[in-house]
Amino acid sequence: MSTLRPALLTDQYELTMVSAALSDGTADRRCVFEVFSRRLPAGRRYGVVAGTGRLIEMIRDFRFDPAEIDYLRRTGVVDERAAQWLADYRFTGDVDGYAEGELFFPGSPILTVSGTFAECVVLETLVLSVLNHDCAIAAAAARMVTAARGRALIEMGSRRAHEEAAVAAARSAYLAGFRFTSNLAAGERYGIPTAGTAAHAFTLLHDDERAAFASQVATLGKDTTLLVDTYDIAQGIRNAIAVAGPELRAVRIDSGDLAVIAQQSRELLDSLGATETKIIVSGDLDEYAIAALAAEPVDMYGAGTAVVTGSGAPTAGLVYKLVEVEGRPVVKRSEHKATIGGRKVAVRRHKPTGTATEEVVVPQGVPDRQPNDRLLQHSYVVSGEPVPLPTLDESREHLRQCLISIPWEGLKLSGGDPAVPLTVVPAT
Repeated sequence: MSTLRPALLTDQYELTMVSAALSDGTADRRCVFEVFSRRLPAGRRYGVVAGTGRLIEMIRDFRFDPAEIDYLRRTGVVDERAAQWLADYRFTGDVDGYAEGELFFPGSPILTVSGTFAECVVLETLVLSVLNHDCAIAAAAARMVTAARGRALIEMGSRRAHEEAAVAAARSAYLAGFRFTSNLAAGERYGIPTAGTAAHAFTLLHDDERAAFASQVATLGKDTTLLVDTYDIAQGIRNAIAVAGPELRAVRIDSGDLAVIAQQSRELLDSLGATETKIIVSGDLDEYAIAALAAEPVDMYGAGTAVVTGSGAPTAGLVYKLVEVEGRPVVKRSEHKATIGGRKVAVRRHKPTGTATEEVVVPQGVPDRQPNDRLLQHSYVVSGEPVPLPTLDESREHLRQCLISIPWEGLKLSGGDPAVPLTVVPAT
């Protein structure tokens, strides 16, 4: 688990609101906050819920220690009343939401946090920080998985991200269907299979390419991957097979016109008798580059920068809005940022064949269920106590099934309408 303490991973105004609400007596009003997106990133047809498992652990551990409270006092962020309140802080409310691996669309109430105003509002920044990052990564990674058409992917973006963001990104990519990560912390923390062998530096370290390959094979055996593009790719492949023999598991190519090089490399490997040696390609791959290689003899893709940056959409655009106070719906009316008041329940509607046709969002308590509807919200925290959650592998399978359920047009990489339309039934 991460050693990060979550309490100060927040914006100052969350705590100044707590101070003011404690002073005027509104801090204990029962409230409901919802997390949703107003729109999907340009060109996207669905979002992917990710990070909820991480978030629930952080809510469980959300505490202010004496040193943190002293800092808040000294800097004038909170007054004495608020400081004492923070010293005793424990979230005692409820958290409900879409399952990890669930798809979402503009307006989907993917997380609902209910409790007193003060205990809920202080979580806002943490909730959005985790979900905006992880959902963005998972959506981009899911598009890459679709583009790969069943071929394996390795997440290898650690060197392009903050050290903790890299671990979270690896988790989201695995949730989305990536088979491996290069990040050992993600492997240890979440049980994700890891992969990796050598970089160009290892080849350059040795007097020649054959010496580097011989050292790697001597240490790791023939079930390894040799990086063959440090100098000349064709000669690199010849050297690899000369050293390891035709039983070499794979070669990796990290540069050049990958479509052309993959064809030439396959032909060369086959001519050398290495017909079972796999070809792995990497080098700034995103979903579009992966899709462009669909017809080429590529066996596995390595993707890094595009994964950890959400492939151009580094945030999911989620917001955390107050929708109910003491059972009364409240509405924000700002232009282009209006909200729909009241706690909501969502169902995904399906044909008898299992194809999703619509998402329906209704006020809580309004019956609108049909035979093939699936209720989307589940309990995560009840009266402050986390409930058992699905495993990461179970969430990964859930996303795979969700992607199968949407119309095929929703899997296109081109822009268009959301894969599943969303209808909000207003309260009466």
